[in-house]
Amino acid sequence: MHFTSLVALVALVPFVSAAPTRYGKRTVAASDILVYKFADVLEQLEATFYSQALSKFQAEDFTTAGFSSSQLAIEQITSIQQDEATHSSVLQAAITSFGEQPITSCKFNFDSSLTDVTTMAQVARVVENVGVGAYLGGATLITDPVLLDSAGSILTVEARHQTILNILSSSGTAIPDAFDTPLTPSEVLALTAPFFDGPCDVGIPANPTLSVTNTGSIGPGTQLSFSSPAITSANDTANFFCQMMLGGQPFSIPLPYSQCVVPQGINGPVAIFITSDGQPLINNVRDRATTQLVAGPTMAFIDTQPQMLGQLARTNGNGQVSSVSTATISPAQASAIISAAGSSTVDASVATATATADASSSSSGTNLSSPGSSSTAGTDASQTPGGPNNFTGQSADGSITVDGWTNVTSS
Repeated sequence: MHFTSLVALVALVPFVSAAPTRYGKRTVAASDILVYKFADVLEQLEATFYSQALSKFQAEDFTTAGFSSSQLAIEQITSIQQDEATHSSVLQAAITSFGEQPITSCKFNFDSSLTDVTTMAQVARVVENVGVGAYLGGATLITDPVLLDSAGSILTVEARHQTILNILSSSGTAIPDAFDTPLTPSEVLALTAPFFDGPCDVGIPANPTLSVTNTGSIGPGTQLSFSSPAITSANDTANFFCQMMLGGQPFSIPLPYSQCVVPQGINGPVAIFITSDGQPLINNVRDRATTQLVAGPTMAFIDTQPQMLGQLARTNGNGQVSSVSTATISPAQASAIISAAGSSTVDASVATATATADASSSSSGTNLSSPGSSSTAGTDASQTPGGPNNFTGQSADGSITVDGWTNVTSS
C-alpha cells in the first residue's frame, strides 16, 4: 500500500461526510477536515502530557535532574504547554466552523513517562519530534492552500519546541540536522499509541507499535533489540530488516534484524521500522511502501554531538550542577598566588590565600577582600622577596598565564 491517494485516506474515515463542507465562501474537503481532527488529537495529547508533568514535578525535582536553573526548565515547559493548548483550541474552533465536531473522547496515560524529570524530558523530545513529523507528513494531504498555511504555522512552532527540548536534554544538538522526517498518520499512531488510555478512534489504522528494548545509552556501534506485538516467536525474523530513516536522506538504511547496529555518522532523531524485506523505504509519505511493514516506527535519539548550549542549561542529570562564579582579591593576594608559578613548591601562606579565594568564590561569589582591606594574606617578605612579584609566564599547574605586569595601587 502507498499513500498515493487522498481518496484512499478519506475512505478510512466513516465520520467524515464525502461531500465537501462550506467554510465561509470556501469549500473544505473531507480529507482536510480529517487532517485537522487528527492534528487536534495530537495537540490534546501534547498539552495533557506537559500539564501533568508541570503538576507532578516541583522545582527541586528539576534541580535533582541536573538543570542549572529549575526556573529555566519550568518556564520553557510551561510556554510549550500553553502553545499546545492554544493549537488544540484553534483547531477545534476551525473544525466546528467546518460543520464538524472535534474528537474529544480520547484519554491519555503518561504514568510510565512521568516517573522522574529525566524520563519526562526524554519523552518530551520524542513527543515534539513526532509532532514535527506529523505536520510535515500531513502537509501532503491538505488540499486547501489556506488551511495548509495555517497548519504550516503550527509546524514551525513545533520545530521550535523541539529545539528547546534538545537543548534541555544537555546531551543533544540544538538543531541536529538540516532536514526533518515526515510521518504518515498511521506511523504517528504507532509512536503515540502507548500514551492512549483506552480506545481512541480517529478513523485511521495504526501501524503495529515498536519499542527498543536496549537499556542505557544508544550510540554508534550499539546493536539494537526490539519488542512489538507484531514480532512473536512464530515469526521468521531471519528475513526481517530494521530500517533506519534519517532526516534529509532519500532512503532508509536497511540492516538485518539480527545485526541492527547503529552506524557511525548519525546524530539526532532516527525513525526505525521493521520490514520483512531489505528494500529501503523512501523518505516521503506519498511513496513510502507499507506492504512489507512489520512494525513501527519507533523513535531513537542518537546524540553524538552534544553542544555547549545544552551543557549550560543542564548537566548529565546526576544532580551536580555546574556554575561559574568569581571572587575579587587584592593585588597583594594576586602577587602571592602568582609567585608560586616560578617555583615547584608553594608556601603555606600562599596556599591558604588560594584556598580562601576558591572557597569564597564557590560558596558565595562575593568579594574575598577589596583593595585596601585589612587582609594581610600574601603580603609578608617571604612571599614577595624584594617587593612585588614580577614573574611572567605560565603557572606551575598550567592554569594561569601572566603576560606582563602593570602598576596596581591597593588604596
